[in-house]
Amino acid sequence: MYDYIKGIIISKQPAASKGALVIIENNGIGYAINTTDRAIADLGGLNAESKIYVTLIHKEDSMSLCGFANREERDIFNILQSVSGVGMKSALVLLNEFSGCELISAVIRGDYKELSRAKGIGPKLAQKIIIELKDKLINWQKTAPIDLSDITTDVNAPEETVSEVQAVLFSLGYSPDEAKNAIKLAFASAEKKDSPEEILKEALRYLAQSAQD
Repeated sequence: MYDYIKGIIISKQPAASKGALVIIENNGIGYAINTTDRAIADLGGLNAESKIYVTLIHKEDSMSLCGFANREERDIFNILQSVSGVGMKSALVLLNEFSGCELISAVIRGDYKELSRAKGIGPKLAQKIIIELKDKLINWQKTAPIDLSDITTDVNAPEETVSEVQAVLFSLGYSPDEAKNAIKLAFASAEKKDSPEEILKEALRYLAQSAQD
């Protein structure tokens, strides 16, 4: 229903005060948006115009907006909620503790101990998140695979690494062209070209920069 809301930041509430919340006014309407301390830090100051990517949570007895400073974390939030046992609050807790890239990296590594650092995320739930989320990210149906021939011509790009990064970017809603350009730039700048985590981090960084331009 909503992709993003652009307006003036009226107030910010940190996570320690019953959950992070930001209020953005647009055309005379104040939108109360559940968020994270990370997102609050990335958004502008009070009375500044800002853009926040949102998703609408519709339950039988309530509706809530959740928002993030960039599209990637909003989409990771949505994917997290598809894991059984992970609701809005747990997903926000995870993205308050970890950046989207840190969270995906932990999932790819299978590091449940890292995920269980987040408040209220026990080892069992962390393991469940890794099992279900890794399957959703890595085994995403690639209906438009990327032609990597021009990437591997100049850069030593392990096929397995590229395949993992490509699948994650597709699962986050990026187009083949967006993913291909980001992967090419990531391989050009990354030091560890056999590390899916580093390539993904670089690719997401380039995508975030292009979204701001």
